[in-house]
Amino acid sequence: MTTTERRRSVPDRARRRAIRALATRLGVAYSVAARLLTDQTPAGGHRWTAPPAGTDEHRAWLFALREQRPFHARVRDTRQATDLPLGRAAHLTARYPRLRAAGVDPLYDGPGRQTTLAMLYAVLAHESPQLLPTAGELTWVAELGEEAAVDIPCAALDRAARLLLDDDRWRLWTRVEAALTAGEAGPDRRVRDVAITLGRELRAVSLRGSVDGVRHILDALLVEAYEGHPPGARVRVGDLAATVVGVRWSRTGPPTGYEVRLDGDPTVHIVPG
Repeated sequence: MTTTERRRSVPDRARRRAIRALATRLGVAYSVAARLLTDQTPAGGHRWTAPPAGTDEHRAWLFALREQRPFHARVRDTRQATDLPLGRAAHLTARYPRLRAAGVDPLYDGPGRQTTLAMLYAVLAHESPQLLPTAGELTWVAELGEEAAVDIPCAALDRAARLLLDDDRWRLWTRVEAALTAGEAGPDRRVRDVAITLGRELRAVSLRGSVDGVRHILDALLVEAYEGHPPGARVRVGDLAATVVGVRWSRTGPPTGYEVRLDGDPTVHIVPG
């Protein structure tokens, strides 16, 4: 063994021990625990680190359970993910659960996340129906049991939903109401039933406290394709530790920037993507 190999073996052994310890604690496979501990380092001038294991053990446990789903359960989930707008909203809300991150308010939070997300899709179905994937595309990918495969035909729709949240909030709710009103009066029974269901939710509960949680969900979903850093990721900006609390997007392409909070500082800082 060379000197270089001996130097590398110490951190490698430590990492393997950490993975085994996490796997034992969570009761999951070694490969699942390894994924939870994997560091990601993007291109660019900033060094990023993955969230430390145990920051939110319940969330890590939920992710581990999803990794262990049998094929029939994964197909059930992908079928739900193709069912716009209600099914995909329910799927994404379960896929990105609430995160309790040290030093910041809970992320992916809000009791009305699922309803709010479904309303965004309803707005786009009303205003920009060309963004909706075709029934043939969705039927095919629904049977693959791979969430990432469903994300591909839904990518334009998901990004458009995220960009809606950059609009003025009062104007957004006006657009939601217009879409639901049109849906309730439309000839398509399925669209009408969805609009009635969402309209009832809109009138019954306040959804404004869930908008940021939906933003986190869509940020995390979209950033996966670029191997970027979702809300909740622990990062270093220069010599300072921070937490990602948002991602900035243009109409196409990778993230244009990250919103981060430095430890001990409530101010949101913008870091280029």
